[in-house]
Amino acid sequence: MSSGLRRHVVLAAVLIVMLAASGCISAGEEASEEGAGAASAPATFEVSLTEFAISPPMIHAPTGEPLLFEVTNEGTAPHTFAVDTGEGVQATTEIQPGESATLEVAALQAGTYETFCTISGHREAGMVGSLMVQQGGVATAGSTGSVRATGGTVSTEEMLDGHKAGVAAFPAETEALGNEPLEPRNENGMKVFDLTATEVKWETSPGVFVDAMAYNGTVPGPEIRVHQGDHVLIVVHNEMTQPTIMHFHGLTVPNDMDGVPFITQDPILPGGFFVYEFDVVDPPGMYVYHSHFNSTEQVGKGLYGAFFVQPKADDWGSLYGIDISVEHTMFLGDGPTGFVLNGKEFPATQPIVATLGDNVLIHLSNDGSQIHPMHLHGYHFQVVSEDGFVLDPANRYMADTLAVAPGQRFDILVKAEYPGVWAYHCHILPHVEGPHGMYGMVTALIVQ
Repeated sequence: MSSGLRRHVVLAAVLIVMLAASGCISAGEEASEEGAGAASAPATFEVSLTEFAISPPMIHAPTGEPLLFEVTNEGTAPHTFAVDTGEGVQATTEIQPGESATLEVAALQAGTYETFCTISGHREAGMVGSLMVQQGGVATAGSTGSVRATGGTVSTEEMLDGHKAGVAAFPAETEALGNEPLEPRNENGMKVFDLTATEVKWETSPGVFVDAMAYNGTVPGPEIRVHQGDHVLIVVHNEMTQPTIMHFHGLTVPNDMDGVPFITQDPILPGGFFVYEFDVVDPPGMYVYHSHFNSTEQVGKGLYGAFFVQPKADDWGSLYGIDISVEHTMFLGDGPTGFVLNGKEFPATQPIVATLGDNVLIHLSNDGSQIHPMHLHGYHFQVVSEDGFVLDPANRYMADTLAVAPGQRFDILVKAEYPGVWAYHCHILPHVEGPHGMYGMVTALIVQ
C-alpha cells in the first residue's frame, strides 16, 4: 500500500472511531471567539527558575497580545529568563536567589520560541524551555499552580471546550510528514541514498510553523532501510547557511565515516557535499543518522532520521518469534521544535491504527535532550529490543511506561487485545497537557 493511501485509510479509520466515541464537536471556534474579545492587557505568566530548570518548561501564549513574565528565582544561584523572539533575545536582569523580576515581550506571531537562562553554562546544563504562541485563548500553569490566561482565570467551560476541541481535531492535517521511506539508487551493486540538509519552516500543528532544519524537507528525515552485507553510499548535500556533518548513531562504520568534526572529517560547508561509504555489518535493528555539528541546534531543529538494518525478507516477526501486523516508527523530540512525536505536536500527531488481534511493533527513538517516559493506556507491552540489540526471550519484560533517554532506541510489542482509542503519551505532564487540553507528545493507539 502506498504511503499516501495508507495515510488516507488511517485518517478515515480514526475519524470513524473518534466520531463514535465522542461525537462531532465545534467548541474550538467558540473558544477562539472568546479569546479574540479579551481585554488588551498583557497575558501574564508565572515562571520559576532553579538549578537547572525553567518551570513551566512549555508556556502557551496567545497571538496578538503583549506578554508579561513574572519570574522568581527559587534556586541557590543567580539566573536570568530570556526569550529568543527570532528578531533578538529579550532577557531579565540577573535575578538573585529568592528574588523576582519581570520581562515584557511584545506580541509575537504564531510559532514556537526558545526560553533559556543567559548565564554562561546554564543553558547547556538544561535551563531551556519553549514558548508556544497560538491563536485563540491559551493558558499555562504557573509555579504556584495558579492558572492564568488572556482576560484572567480560565473558566470551567473554557477548559472543557479546549480539551474537546483538541480531541475533535485529532489527527489534524499539517504540511508534510517525516519518516517516509527513501528509495536508493542502485549503482554497480551499491545502494546510494541522497540526503539534503536545508533550513525550513516546519508545521508542527495546524497553523504553527517553527524554524527547523530538515533532511529532504521533513522532520524526521526519511527512513533508510538496508540489509546486513549491503554496500551503501549516503551522499549528504548541505544547502544550509552553516556547516553540518552526519553521524551514524549505533552503527559500526569505518573511523573516517564516523562524522565528528575535525576528529574524523572536516565539516560539510554550505554548498558542499560528502559521500559516506561503508558496508553494513550490524545485525537487524533500528539505528539513527543525525547531525554532529552544532548538534544542540541542528539535531534539536530536526536533523535526524531512522536507519534500519532490515531482517531477512524484511520480516521483523522472524526476530521476535511472532507475526507482526503493524509496524510504526516513533521519534521523540524536544527543544526548538517543541515537544514532538515524529516532528508533530498533538493534535497533529499520527495515531497507530490496528485491528483487534494484531501484533503491533513500535520502534522508539529519542533524539531530544530530555528523558521521556512513554506511557500506553489500557495495555502492557513487551520490551523486545534495546539500542538495536534483540533481547533474549528470558530478558524481555513487560511494562506500561518506558523511560527513553536521549540517544536510546527500543522496540516494543503490543498485542491489540482491547478495542477503542487508547492514549499514548510522555508521562512528564508539562510535555502533554494544560488547562486548555492536550498538546505536545500525545498520540493514540486505535484498535478497531
